[in-house]
Amino acid sequence: MINIGIVDHGAGNLVSIANAVRAVGAKPGVMRSPEGFGSVDALVLPGVGATAPAMSRLTASGMVPALSAWDGPLLGICVGFQLLFDNSDEDGQACLGLIGGSVRPIAGRPIPHMGWNDVSHSMDPLFADIPDREPFYFAHSFAPVPTDEAHIIATADYGQRFVGAARFGNRVGVQFHPERSGIAGLRLLSNFVAGVRESARVA
Repeated sequence: MINIGIVDHGAGNLVSIANAVRAVGAKPGVMRSPEGFGSVDALVLPGVGATAPAMSRLTASGMVPALSAWDGPLLGICVGFQLLFDNSDEDGQACLGLIGGSVRPIAGRPIPHMGWNDVSHSMDPLFADIPDREPFYFAHSFAPVPTDEAHIIATADYGQRFVGAARFGNRVGVQFHPERSGIAGLRLLSNFVAGVRESARVA
């Protein structure tokens, strides 16, 4: 069975993520230190929260260097997605720097943007068997702006276009919450697990 480590950076929805990972046939485990990284096939940086306290928690637990060194599959969700980038306008916070770019406020109002929004995607394997412009559930006020637009694999509109998902090698992230997005969200998580399984087979 594929083992997925859910990184605890103080997010409030670890149970929801774990239940969704379990629903798509993988075994979740909460990671509160880097010692457990060697026992999992992939990592998830979950959503809910803000960048400054999340980075503070990751730094205190010693997970920042471990995340930088991790070369396996990594999925960031909402704030976890934003943490993958160089820095964030939220609190002026330096982030993990795993994908080049910055996190900026979104243009639409009201803020935060909460609810369902259509997502246009580029047929990345993460979106396999998911129709273009399928709605996913969002809850955010910021979104990443990658330095290289080639990393963008999905967008959505709220006031103006913003990045809904991005990929840099094994590092992929989504601004929406797949664990709150019904069948489409579970399909996306299933696609992530399928990619992890293929990576493990090749290795």
